[in-house]
Amino acid sequence: MGEPETTTSKPLLHLVFGGRVKDPQGLEFEDLSKLDIVGIFPNYREAFKAWQAASQAHVDDALMKYVIVHLHRLLDP
Repeated sequence: MGEPETTTSKPLLHLVFGGRVKDPQGLEFEDLSKLDIVGIFPNYREAFKAWQAASQAHVDDALMKYVIVHLHRLLDP
């Protein structure tokens, strides 16, 4: 029997960004030109670390919100 085939997993891209929102319970940003683009990450774990760091840096500002967008779901639905 031969070696089992190894599959190369493709990166599951995630975008992390944030900014000031109009309502802390919503996702409507006050000024889209002032969004803080943290970056694009190859997996959820790395995106979560970046999201957590950005969110914790603004923990005292209830109107500052950071989110993780699953880009891989938009690219390959």
